[in-house]
Amino acid sequence: MKLPASLSTSLSSLRKYVENQQFKGYDPYDTLNTKIPITSFGKWPSAIAIQIQKRNPFNIRPIIGIKKEVNPKAFGLFLHAYSILHQVNPTQETEDQMSFFFNWLLKNNTKGYSGLCWGYNFDWASPVKVLKAHSPTIVVSGFIAKGIFEYYQATKDPKAIESLESIGKFAWNDLKRISDSSGICMSYSTVQTDCCYNASMLGAELYAMLYSVTKKEEYSNRALDMTKYVLAKQQPDGHWNYSIDPVTGQEREQIDFHQGYVLDSLHYVQKYLKITNQEITKAIEHGLKYYREKQFLDSGQSIWRVPKKWPLDIHNQTQGILTFSRLQRYISSEAQFAKVIAKWTIEHMQDNKGFFYYRNHPWYKIKIPYMRWSQAWMFLALSELERNGNRS
Repeated sequence: MKLPASLSTSLSSLRKYVENQQFKGYDPYDTLNTKIPITSFGKWPSAIAIQIQKRNPFNIRPIIGIKKEVNPKAFGLFLHAYSILHQVNPTQETEDQMSFFFNWLLKNNTKGYSGLCWGYNFDWASPVKVLKAHSPTIVVSGFIAKGIFEYYQATKDPKAIESLESIGKFAWNDLKRISDSSGICMSYSTVQTDCCYNASMLGAELYAMLYSVTKKEEYSNRALDMTKYVLAKQQPDGHWNYSIDPVTGQEREQIDFHQGYVLDSLHYVQKYLKITNQEITKAIEHGLKYYREKQFLDSGQSIWRVPKKWPLDIHNQTQGILTFSRLQRYISSEAQFAKVIAKWTIEHMQDNKGFFYYRNHPWYKIKIPYMRWSQAWMFLALSELERNGNRS
């Protein structure tokens, strides 16, 4: 189904921009790619530098030696989007772009693990952990897997299934897991054992995808065990917190676009396993109600992190478009809401050069055109909206 003219024009303008940039760009978290040896001072100065830089409305990256680069996760998102566009309207251009991203990802995976895997193209630090550039995670590898799966839908290339099984081997063999009476949770990265709900659900979605193309029961069992764990952690009002400490049992309360991540993965687990599980369906419906009522205004503007309204982040906008487009059958009363979000985002966050801004604050905007965080996600969101709907 074609997008309305205004949305179609926005997608075309964004596509022109990212193609002219050769899909390279800056990232909110690329601070440690600077020539300044920040990492030599330890994780705290590194983490603080990242947090300061991503809040900086002025792009000083060229001054401190940070270059525009290719981000593997962005390439996975672009592969996903072009594969959708090719299914909507097959052209030689979309076919060429799909092949480019797919082959690049296979050639540029992180080596030394049980299977195909990827990480970000920069060092990343928080008070909790440090990840070196290209250190693989289930988040980066999981979103790339989603792109490869969509590529398979468009091409039926058997190499795609081989690649997905290889990613599955990495996730199962190289990422630690925790378990309780409800199920299992897969760790975010290889550097420590932890439990991040949306990350583990990407693992569940990966195994559900694998089951859909191989019919191997082990994949179905893994997907369901990981899903049950996250279902048990849904709060009474419908939301999920971000993570839980495996030792203390204390949860990190952060409610933002990750709510949409979890909902999407729950939906796809059901879809790919071809089941109608009432517990999963109820959780999706309850979670979607919370997502709509607590995380978005009627105008289509998102809430940053409940209950904080500002800053307005492009990632919250893009995930809203994706989730309400993909899951509209669970919330039929909001069948047009993905379009509402998209139109608001275009009006308030798209530059006349085609790219989308990073964040809006009450009195200023951070207009730096981040390639992964802003452009790749919005490109995927508008592509998904064109295919799925919001059918009138």
